[in-house]
Amino acid sequence: MYQYTEFDKQFIHLRAEQYRDQLERFQAGKLTNDEFKPLRLQNGWYVQRYAPMLRVAVPYGELSSTQLRVLAKVAREYDQPDATLLADAQAAQEKLGDIPLADGRRIGTQFKYGYGHFTTRTNVQFNWIPLDKSADVMDLLASVQLHGIQTSGNCIRNITTDALAGIAEDEIIDPRPYSEILRQWSTLHPEFSFLPRKFKLSLNGAKEDRAALGWYDTGLQLVKNEAGEIGFKVRVGGGMGRTPVISPVLREFLPWNQIMNYLEAVIRVYNRYGRRDNLWKARIKILVKSEGQSYIDQVEEEFRSIVEVEGGPHTITQAEFDRVAANFKEPELDLRPSDAEAETLELLRTASEENNDFGRWLHSNVLPHRLPQLRAVVLSFKRVGYAPGDATADQMDAAADLADKFSHGELRVTHEQNLLLPWVRRDQLAELYKAAKALGLAKANIGLLTDMIACPGGDFCSLANARSLPIAEAITERYQDLDELWDLGEIDLHISGCINSCGHHHSGHIGILGVDKDGKEWYQITLGGADGTNLSGPAQAGKIIGPSFSAAEVPGVIEALLATYRDLREALPQETAKAAHGQKHENFIDTVRRVGIEPFKAAANAVRHTAHAAVSA
Repeated sequence: MYQYTEFDKQFIHLRAEQYRDQLERFQAGKLTNDEFKPLRLQNGWYVQRYAPMLRVAVPYGELSSTQLRVLAKVAREYDQPDATLLADAQAAQEKLGDIPLADGRRIGTQFKYGYGHFTTRTNVQFNWIPLDKSADVMDLLASVQLHGIQTSGNCIRNITTDALAGIAEDEIIDPRPYSEILRQWSTLHPEFSFLPRKFKLSLNGAKEDRAALGWYDTGLQLVKNEAGEIGFKVRVGGGMGRTPVISPVLREFLPWNQIMNYLEAVIRVYNRYGRRDNLWKARIKILVKSEGQSYIDQVEEEFRSIVEVEGGPHTITQAEFDRVAANFKEPELDLRPSDAEAETLELLRTASEENNDFGRWLHSNVLPHRLPQLRAVVLSFKRVGYAPGDATADQMDAAADLADKFSHGELRVTHEQNLLLPWVRRDQLAELYKAAKALGLAKANIGLLTDMIACPGGDFCSLANARSLPIAEAITERYQDLDELWDLGEIDLHISGCINSCGHHHSGHIGILGVDKDGKEWYQITLGGADGTNLSGPAQAGKIIGPSFSAAEVPGVIEALLATYRDLREALPQETAKAAHGQKHENFIDTVRRVGIEPFKAAANAVRHTAHAAVSA
């Protein structure tokens, strides 16, 4: 895990002091709301539908147990709304109505507070912190090198990577030192603090793309050429929103030490020509798509100028790389001697055979590690009664305790809105399972339907057209039978409350998008999306299966889609099933691609409520 230097620590404390001064001047009337707005946004403070929202940066997902406990303290002591505000917000959301379930029960909005929310971009959000407490929170975060710098605004945002970075079995190169160098370069970069729109970077160093590179403004894949030299495959111009675009490749191989010079060129051209007259056309994906080769040519020309005329000011020296890489300290690992491996494996095999839930957990929540004596373990934050990715203060404290006991005090926030323990000894898996199960964090559903991605949606976000969380809860409630979940197999279900696509619905095998029709909540369903993983295949946007559905219809539509999959899926050959750990049928996404969306579309429309059919058309 990266160890912050004294300069890093001083920088964050000074930023917190600066924000306090800005807040106090705003409260004293010395700054207008318009003057204060960009200042608070640059520190991660939004004003949402009912209350301020804080977004805390977690660069490339790494958290220490100490940091997680401070986040728990923020939840417990500051994520506490005024009683009147909460009552008014609850009343407003209840007017939207409940979602009826097939068994007669109904699900609606029931606001909670005192928790944090893990996002798809490895940030942590809080929804109820009063703005007059915001400077106190920034001071508390700074005490453990956390902050909200550049988690909002038209700047280079928090940099993400694979949650298994540095420990993945299939890793080519650890992307974290490069991510950290880019974080230091981009933080408060004077030329790129007021871009046409926000700009997001993602890096991947493994053979499998677990960082959704094709969907980012810039996606960087670490590679080695035939000579064994390290470089980057550079993609630019991806993004979701109302115009989903998969980024084209600008460079198949760029020497690693030139990456900042090249990104400088990429963003300079964007800064120069990006649309500032139209919010919906301001993302770099629109510029790259509209200009095509002309954009690429201008980037290459700018890059040559930076290197040949300016002297390559951002060329990374080996000494600088070594300095940053040295700050990633691997824990002092207590590994069992090799002669105990056979005994450990036999104990785990026996335990899993005796306890089916434990066996499933080993298969779904426990991931391979580059060190054979270790495993990476995912704590599932997808459970009944909580929104996807939500963690109470007590749960964050408990997860920190698990990290201290089983993972050398380190955790990772994942793209799927869970927490991962990266340094778990294999002989401690059974003990960890028991501890996590007692906390409700050992659900063996990682990668399955209920391990869904969902944004906060219309319950909190002022941009949203519809609620995401009651839809997520309705689906989670319906699919609690682990036998049924495991029979359905791996399915990426993603839910967004609006076209901004914070729930990544475009890349879901099943995507749900909230839309507004005459002030009412409706939902568009897409099929066949992909994020770039081995399971999903190359990144692509899902296809819309027809007119939107009412909130009441969505749970039934999901059931119809999954019933159609069961009817149409093909059995795997015996040898393939054996290699797939006993999986008997092709995956949902493979069935969709083999038969097309028409059978699914027909099944979904067959359960449409007659009273709503005319309206939805």
